[in-house]
Amino acid sequence: MSLLSKARLPVLLLAASFLCGNYLYFFLLVEGTWVLEYELFNLSSTSFSFSLILDKVSLSFGAVVTLISACVFTFACKYMEEDIYFYRFIWILMAFVISMNLLTFSGSLFFLLLGWDGLGITSFALIVYYQSFESLSAGFQTLMANRVGDAIIVAGSFFFICFGQYTFTSLTKAMWLLIFVLCLAALTKSAQYPFSSWLPAAMAAPTPVSALVHSSTLVTAGIFLVIRLSYNLPLTELSSTLLLICGAVTCLLGGWAATFENDIKKIIALSTLSQLGVMVFSLGLGFPGLALFHLYTHALFKALLFLAAGAILLTSFGAQDIRLLGGVGLKMPLAMVLFNISSLCLIGAPFLSAFYSKHLILEKMFLSGLNLIAGILMLFATAMTAKYVSRTLKAVVWGKVVMPAVSPPLSLAVSGPMITLGIGAIAGGKLLATIDISNMELAFLPGFYGSLINGVTLLGLILGLLLHGERSSHALSSLFFLTPVFSLSSKVLAPLVRKLGVVDYGWAEPLFLMKKVLGPSGASLSETLAWPNYEGALLRAGIGLLVLFYGFTFIL
Repeated sequence: MSLLSKARLPVLLLAASFLCGNYLYFFLLVEGTWVLEYELFNLSSTSFSFSLILDKVSLSFGAVVTLISACVFTFACKYMEEDIYFYRFIWILMAFVISMNLLTFSGSLFFLLLGWDGLGITSFALIVYYQSFESLSAGFQTLMANRVGDAIIVAGSFFFICFGQYTFTSLTKAMWLLIFVLCLAALTKSAQYPFSSWLPAAMAAPTPVSALVHSSTLVTAGIFLVIRLSYNLPLTELSSTLLLICGAVTCLLGGWAATFENDIKKIIALSTLSQLGVMVFSLGLGFPGLALFHLYTHALFKALLFLAAGAILLTSFGAQDIRLLGGVGLKMPLAMVLFNISSLCLIGAPFLSAFYSKHLILEKMFLSGLNLIAGILMLFATAMTAKYVSRTLKAVVWGKVVMPAVSPPLSLAVSGPMITLGIGAIAGGKLLATIDISNMELAFLPGFYGSLINGVTLLGLILGLLLHGERSSHALSSLFFLTPVFSLSSKVLAPLVRKLGVVDYGWAEPLFLMKKVLGPSGASLSETLAWPNYEGALLRAGIGLLVLFYGFTFIL
């Protein structure tokens, strides 16, 4: 099949991006919000409905997602051209993008679950696409971590019922517990600590999948949910503290682990972890608009970084070790220039898109009454980010030639998307700040704090250039042993599952010991509580309901 016939979906996605952009311009002019709602049924004054929200947040995010998807799909047409199951891959990828857009425009719990679960299922299918042991292990690890968030959201539907609504449009301060539960679920999908290990493992997927997952789709789903909640109602102190600490720890953990990695795709994955921590940290500070701004700039330059890394893999016959990629830039100057630009965006270099968002978040950090530990962790994380960026650039771009043999030059299907995203990585920050005035935050702070941010970044760059040895760290490569918790959880939980199997035969059967210890009174108690005994069912149900009622009353 020709490349032209494979380009139908990229053209469709590009048209959808322009459509979202046109509607965004209209909503910016009128500064309004449309809520489209279809009621399924009404039960006890609670409306169960499908609800769509059209405003500047959802439309701008939809435009960014579809634009990046169009570039990634074009790149995939060349990258996966020799795959005999190309159309199976491209349609699963399309279902992945559709699920993300459903979540983006969702205004009710039904639509949220539709997009949320769609992302989980399609991401699993894409990660296990190569069907190797590594990809299967990574897929199940991703699925398990995401299932935790799914279970929390399903459990949160109980609170929706208690408050008599199923939408996000009319939240009140009395719903703080519901918002906290949704923030907790968002941490799993956005790979925040302690749910971070699945994100580096997802590198087993093809490079186009990684470019989508790590830029604007799966990992941003949880952050976008918290942003949507924050726009409707300020987060409580408990939720803000949770986001502050988790964001700072995740940012430091991702940057620190990347300084010990040699796989170029895993380094980029850990850099995503670090940037996600910055966004969650901004949400904890109480700046959802700034977090959304950084989400957009990060999506543009992170997709570019993955496509540039994919171009390197195409020309270097699949070599991913940065120690084997020295001097590749001499053979592919366009890809290396864009690789440099997107890497410098990670540290918020001046005059690039991330400078307008990440540097502003760090400045706002000093103007907020935040936790001191979180602030110190963020400064260390900033130094670690600069360290692994300079280390990677020295090995791949500035090093001596290690691999003299490379494949022919890149085609237009590879260079075209990279140039498009490169323009976004350079001018995207200034453009977004100009279009929407709410992105133009100002920070007036003493010169010492600005010099501190620049000094920490410069220190990290120097350390990355000087300390580039062959050191390794098993603790950091496993994210402080988070990976075994998810990948080997079946072995850890096996004894517990075996014990729970007793439930099938009667969970209270061990109570027969009461007969021996307590005599006749113990026998009667055992018979009352034993599972097959239907006369004791009412007693067990009543006790269970009382425990749930008083527990819920105590929490509220």
